[in-house]
Amino acid sequence: MDLSKKQTHFKLYKPYGYLSQFVNNQNKRRNKKLLGALNDFPENLMAIGRLDEKSEGLLLLTTDGKASDYIRSSNIEKEYYVMVDGIMHSETIETLKHGVVISVQGKPYRTKPCKAFLFLSAPDIPERFVRDIKHGPTSWLSITLTEGKFRQVRKMTAAVGFPTLRLVRVRIGEFKVGQMQPGNFEQIDIIPL
Repeated sequence: MDLSKKQTHFKLYKPYGYLSQFVNNQNKRRNKKLLGALNDFPENLMAIGRLDEKSEGLLLLTTDGKASDYIRSSNIEKEYYVMVDGIMHSETIETLKHGVVISVQGKPYRTKPCKAFLFLSAPDIPERFVRDIKHGPTSWLSITLTEGKFRQVRKMTAAVGFPTLRLVRVRIGEFKVGQMQPGNFEQIDIIPL
């Protein structure tokens, strides 16, 4: 048995409409798009964390369970660019920064303090049509978390009255989506722990 087996890691821009998994084990989700459709990735590759089907952006993939555990930990920041319905103001950003109450597994949960700021204009990310301007104004903000509850960013913006229209993860720790386009991927090194 070769204990020095090299682990494989990728960063991927997960497109909108894909599940963050390679194998579909659920009967009711038969026709869903899976990551394996994007490339012939190596066996035993797993997503580190998740982005829901309607979210997009940076997803790290690995064959190393220890690297996965570390990246998902509260030691690593995850940054998201979020388009919300309506014009958000700085007071609302302050509320988000200090934590808001969301529902986690049917129980109230106060999110940990986070970093957040408003963009003056749309950030530099791949364009994707969300809705026509006649349906009202939108705002873009950045939210950086050190926790990752199920659909947390969407629940946080809804809790302050601004439903999320588009969610793009742009950074996980030191790894950034940069100029990648949906479906792009590249092999990376994750320093062994």
